[in-house]
Amino acid sequence: MIFTETKIKGAFIIDPELLIDERGFFARSFCKEEFQNHGLETNIVQCNISYNKKKGTLRGMHYQVPPFEEAKIVSCFKGSIYDVIVDLRRESPTYKKWVAAELSEKNFKMVYVPRGCSHGFQTLDDNSIVYYQMTEYFHPECARGLRWDNPSIGIVWPVSQMVISERDKNYQDLKV
Repeated sequence: MIFTETKIKGAFIIDPELLIDERGFFARSFCKEEFQNHGLETNIVQCNISYNKKKGTLRGMHYQVPPFEEAKIVSCFKGSIYDVIVDLRRESPTYKKWVAAELSEKNFKMVYVPRGCSHGFQTLDDNSIVYYQMTEYFHPECARGLRWDNPSIGIVWPVSQMVISERDKNYQDLKV
């Protein structure tokens, strides 16, 4: 696997190294040792699948607060998504900055979202399927969100026609 750190410390784009032959390819999507060598968490306790019917579906920007902050490994098994990470760590030099990557069934890329960051995505194709590996169990009492169009963050979403839940529409702006 090839780990490329983004401008947000601890957030990575991960490219699998494809071993290609006449049958197709083989690649690792997770290796505890390689993740640990990059200082990433490896205690995966929960995996989730998100099926999204329509292009433009936006899910986010989600995170959990202490004591149940979580890191995530996100990939797209079908279709494609515009995946976004926002740094919410006040002590970080990239506080309130965001990065994005396209994840798809064609490029096999993954993102690693560190604790203290918010995560969301927008589908670029109908019938997209997203797979998450989580380092913490879901705790509804610690679940939070950041509004997808928060003016102090300024995320630029690629699809203007959006499908978004009422909950995600109504998250508050990030307080400075």
